[in-house]
Amino acid sequence: MSRVLVTGAAGYIGSVLVRFLLADGYAVRAYDNLTFGGESLIPVYNHPEFGFVKGDVRDAQQLEAALMDVDAVVHLAAIVGDPACAKQPELAREINWEASRVLFDLASAAAGVERFIFASTCSNYGKMEGDGFVNEDSPLTPVSLYAKLKVEFEQYLMGSDISETFVPTALRFSTVYGLSPRTRFDLTVNEFARDVALGRELEIFGEQFWRPYCHVDDLARACIFTLKGDAAKVRQNVFGVGDTDQNYQKKMLAEELWKIDPDAKIRFVHKDEDPRDYRVDFSKIREQLGFKITKRVPEGLREIYDIVRQGIISNPDADVYKNI
Repeated sequence: MSRVLVTGAAGYIGSVLVRFLLADGYAVRAYDNLTFGGESLIPVYNHPEFGFVKGDVRDAQQLEAALMDVDAVVHLAAIVGDPACAKQPELAREINWEASRVLFDLASAAAGVERFIFASTCSNYGKMEGDGFVNEDSPLTPVSLYAKLKVEFEQYLMGSDISETFVPTALRFSTVYGLSPRTRFDLTVNEFARDVALGRELEIFGEQFWRPYCHVDDLARACIFTLKGDAAKVRQNVFGVGDTDQNYQKKMLAEELWKIDPDAKIRFVHKDEDPRDYRVDFSKIREQLGFKITKRVPEGLREIYDIVRQGIISNPDADVYKNI
């Protein structure tokens, strides 16, 4: 049985990934500093193949101990998103760049660690030129500190001198949405569906700009696909995670919401400039790893709308559902 160290395991994506790994027969060592609490791990806490380490990724000694008897690392821990990194730029650099580099070096030198998966972002593309699609070979033009640090670490991963048995991979995640044991409502799809479900007037700024979207379940599944992927294909390689058909403008999200709730109050506030605007072609991960998504944006809007509308989440405005 393979043991996987998941950093940021109590987070939005991490708590889903941990559950999927255990269900797939992996042993999991979860590593998290519990900034946003650890309730998301309660459903798996007593699983015989689950172990938890409360730790800070900036603590090299603690990381080294956590890597003992580990076969693979999925590195999710980070200050996530443009607003959070802008609010705490020094902390973002310490965690997203410096600590990530230390973890990578420790993992590459550790006996037994064969795979390393880094959670990167499609925000690395910044603002595309023209009306076409970008992909893994396109120039990276990050416009936020969050994306700049992701690009910096991607380059470190791709350019490092590593042993033949160490297989690191960068996954550029689409903008995530959907239900998780640690659900967030500071993400576009989730926020829009919440506000409509609560009967609020939804204001949409820059309705014409593009983003790719992917359900949290599918981002977690992509990590497992990569763990199982042919080493020759994934070693020091980068894959976008999503589906080419799941590029949406914000006005298209509004149209899907009107299908769910024809009485939804939605108002567009036109914005001529946005630092990020990109459509992504995800052919590479499909063709080389056989990865296909299982959920689509309309389903994600519906699941968030329903769970809020029915009051299953009693206070979806609470700070616990935000990263800042």
